[in-house]
Amino acid sequence: MPGVSAPEQTAASPFIRACRNEPVPHTPVWFMRQAGRSLPEFLKVREGIPMLESCTRPELVAEITLQPVRRHRVDAAVYYSDIVVPLKAIGVDLDIKPGVGPVVAEPIRTRQDLARLRDLEPTDVGYVTEAVGLLTAELGATPLIGFAGAPFTLASYLVEGGPSRNHERTKALMYGDPELWHELLDRLADITAAFLKVQIEAGASAVQLFDSWVGALSPADYRRHVMPSSVKVFDAVAGYGVPRIHFGVGTGELLGLMGEAGADVVGVDWRVPLDEAARRVGHGKALQGNLDPAVLFAPTAAVEAKTREVLDAAAAAGTGHIFNLGHGVLPSTDPDALSRLVDFVHRATQAA
Repeated sequence: MPGVSAPEQTAASPFIRACRNEPVPHTPVWFMRQAGRSLPEFLKVREGIPMLESCTRPELVAEITLQPVRRHRVDAAVYYSDIVVPLKAIGVDLDIKPGVGPVVAEPIRTRQDLARLRDLEPTDVGYVTEAVGLLTAELGATPLIGFAGAPFTLASYLVEGGPSRNHERTKALMYGDPELWHELLDRLADITAAFLKVQIEAGASAVQLFDSWVGALSPADYRRHVMPSSVKVFDAVAGYGVPRIHFGVGTGELLGLMGEAGADVVGVDWRVPLDEAARRVGHGKALQGNLDPAVLFAPTAAVEAKTREVLDAAAAAGTGHIFNLGHGVLPSTDPDALSRLVDFVHRATQAA
């Protein structure tokens, strides 16, 4: 297995140091969905190119990933892709429909359907290896965060056939045929781990596992029906030594379990203050978050006041902290508000 630690050129960066609970010169900042729809330069280069196609063009991926680093001076880049890319790469018939999200032509609901979920090979996503290589050469000491969708969230799209408000079919399968459910998540864990390995081996300095919809579950259901697959993903990439981040929405009641699953850093949405999140997560884990994305639509003074609340809670937590939003950047966010926010966090946390 190549390497046992984060790439050497990024090891001393504030982002990697915060992930490892080490002293930092300032609180590092990056934003989920920073590479994308809130930037006019993104809309320009993506014009006329479908989402999933854009994810397979290495030079375009590199350009889009770099745009927020140039504009906002964030402390880390996040690889531009989508959580369904590895599913598309293994032949699942799906598309991302504007205003809807991922739509699966033939949902996975029977044991026979599982046969369509073959293993992901590095050659299936050669464009990822190429794009990461382009990015790390350009980024230098700035870390690149790779990412993937967690097994539960991928399963919810596959079973429902698209986005779902209540996850009826997903939960029906989970409760009604737990054996099939676990086979499905186990297979998705292998696919997810393979996708993360490709990114790490190409040069990603950290990885984030997005479990966007897992907040729909109770702690008992998470532990029984989801946690084993998440553990499998984190264990599969543990030997590389890169920081592993775990994030979900509406997961306040799951924070301890999500940390227990194997993450080095637990992402927190805006519903739980970081000092309380630290208590729930337990000792030794860094935290990421957690300004409400909607705050950015308020006047600058209000944004700074709410940001100070986040920073104060992080200081009280007494652990490593990466500043982020509590979910992704909203499409109509003013890019200048993001740039001002990065600058404010850097100034407010500058080491004496």
